Amino acid sequence: MQIEFQILDALQKIHTPVLDGVMCLITSLGNAGIIWILLTIALLINPKIRRTKDGTACRLFGESGRRSGCILLAALILDLILCNGILKNLFHRVRPYDIRTSIELLVKRPLDYSFPSGHTAASFTAVVALSFAGEKRAWKAALVLACLIAFSRMYLYVHYPTDVLGGVLVGIAAGYGGYRVVKALERYKKEK
Repeated sequence: MQIEFQILDALQKIHTPVLDGVMCLITSLGNAGIIWILLTIALLINPKIRRTKDGTACRLFGESGRRSGCILLAALILDLILCNGILKNLFHRVRPYDIRTSIELLVKRPLDYSFPSGHTAASFTAVVALSFAGEKRAWKAALVLACLIAFSRMYLYVHYPTDVLGGVLVGIAAGYGGYRVVKALERYKKEK
């Protein structure tokens, strides 16, 4: 754990008022997964956002643009169950600012446990789900934002580096899981 504090303390040395504001803004995009929830809603509502190449999604979800939204929705639900429902309550990891009490937080004090990072998990869930959905441009843009959100969590001293790594791994699993759930539903619908 000492090496994790060394990383977090090193990040404290690069703080500037401008960077503080930017990091607070970036981290707020991940609060409650709001940016990813809004993207999911947009994909589900606006079928012109995404058109699939095959017709299976049309038969299952009505309009082809909804398939990506369905994958993202399934993935985010899996992430919520895994990260916030199971893992945080299983590990009960105390946040770094609770150990290093001299750190002045720039964001509202999170009330849940530290491992894994929920912001990071939701962000990487979206990246992987969008990638499997075939959203070539969207997943790349989401990856940039996901990396910034993950970094902001350490910069703001609310997560350890291993919390962020754990969030990435949970996000990969949930993103892939959401894709598999939708594929299974497509197969089921096709067989009926």
